[in-house]
Amino acid sequence: MDKELIDQFIKNALAEDVGDGDHTSLSTIPAHTEGNAKLIIKENGILAGIELAVEIFKVVDGDLKVNVLLKDGDQVKVGDIGLTVSGRTHSILIAERLVLNCMQRMSGIATKTHHIVGLLKNTKTKILDTRKTTPGLRYLEKWAVRIGGGVNHRIGLYDMILIKDNHVDYAGGISNAIKSAQRYLSTKEKSLQIEIEVRNIEELKEVLEIGGVDRIMLDNFGFDKLKEAVKLIDGRFITEASGGITEENVSAYADCGVDFISMGALTHSVKSLDISLKAY
Repeated sequence: MDKELIDQFIKNALAEDVGDGDHTSLSTIPAHTEGNAKLIIKENGILAGIELAVEIFKVVDGDLKVNVLLKDGDQVKVGDIGLTVSGRTHSILIAERLVLNCMQRMSGIATKTHHIVGLLKNTKTKILDTRKTTPGLRYLEKWAVRIGGGVNHRIGLYDMILIKDNHVDYAGGISNAIKSAQRYLSTKEKSLQIEIEVRNIEELKEVLEIGGVDRIMLDNFGFDKLKEAVKLIDGRFITEASGGITEENVSAYADCGVDFISMGALTHSVKSLDISLKAY
């Protein structure tokens, strides 16, 4: 966990939610009231966000006592208790919604990822996330993918060169794009991997002739074309399939022999896991 990044996220989220005060709690519960609450799992899945929840409680009120009963990555079922927290009631109520919002989404992502990883268990293919994330929540969402057993692709625009179709078209072709990227890295003295997206076999052949990349993304290839592409690449570059890949067809794509499959659905349209925090 990147503590500096996480603490800044928590402070921003609390500022957004609390504003000038939790007036409901302030008006209904005496200031020095203390209480206990438990995190209840209400849906089967993979738990994610426990480590983050502990940090949220700590930032809200360092005097809160958190007893962690389950860990990130645990397979959970309805009725399981993830943690208990005790201390100032006002502090518990301030932390409640942020803890739940984060854990529900992260657990939903981890659950979905875990399921996809299971579908690929008899293949060499690994599942990748994408940049199709919720603004401001990318770190958490990609963290959840890792908890679910998936692999993070680049975190943002800064940690890899990924030459996609628009880059190729704006650059004036594949050769121009690759050579410009290589010159840029040399001039800037940067060490970044280069990946290029290809849309058909003809573009793939052009990349294979030029070389100078680390990974080739095969975008929206049908099964027959994907198998042909993997055979042409013949292990010389890392291969990634993307575009139109779903839970229903991901195994068939993996059977084509690619190293990675990227799925935006891991983060952009996942269902949150049902979790609640209840007083006891």
